[in-house]
Amino acid sequence: MREVAIVVHEGDAERMALAAGEPGPRLRFLTQPEPRGYAHALLQAREFAGDGRFLHLVGDHLWVSHGEKGAAEELVALAATPHCAGAAVSAVQATRESQLRLYGAIGATRVAGAPSLYSVEAVLEKPTPTDAEQRLFVPGLRAGHYLCFFGMHVLPPSIFAHLDAELATNTGRPSLTQALARSLGHERWLACEVRARRFNLGETYGLLAAQLALALAGKDKDEVLLLLTDLLAQRERMR
Repeated sequence: MREVAIVVHEGDAERMALAAGEPGPRLRFLTQPEPRGYAHALLQAREFAGDGRFLHLVGDHLWVSHGEKGAAEELVALAATPHCAGAAVSAVQATRESQLRLYGAIGATRVAGAPSLYSVEAVLEKPTPTDAEQRLFVPGLRAGHYLCFFGMHVLPPSIFAHLDAELATNTGRPSLTQALARSLGHERWLACEVRARRFNLGETYGLLAAQLALALAGKDKDEVLLLLTDLLAQRERMR
């Protein structure tokens, strides 16, 4: 049976449960007792995840897939193949360098026989374009683009030891990227380039863009397109 855990702030579990409806036994809320950042939040899932790999989804992203499989299903299916046995597998997407300030990014080489799969060799959290150009090379990627995190990861239980180590040595608010960097050279870490679109809800107009994308991917897309066309026409008439 599949189970889902959502890490929430202290005191938010009841409100989240109301929004989710009747959660049942397959949904639980894990409280982060103090605001110590992303790495600390993920650590709250240690007991829930147990001793197997688990799917981690970033809470402020939304994904829209136009294929038969959703992006998370695609990533989990790939992680179950012999190419990825036991490894951490991060979803990535080619991203313009102007967006590097929003995401972690990797340097990597392609895995032979698996066109969308990469072996991660370097990682930086929200790098500058200069740092990315110098340290995050990916053969075959077009100029001005880098493989940035998509907000989905299949992670092994060893990630929790890396999170512990990062929190013990980093007095700021360490990220998952920094914890994953500790695995380089010691454990297999792969990246999968996915075909879906991601929407960062924390970005300016991110929520609006996500709502429009969902509407245009649904059964009422023609009606939504007509509405947008009318709004644009009205704006032109008012100039």
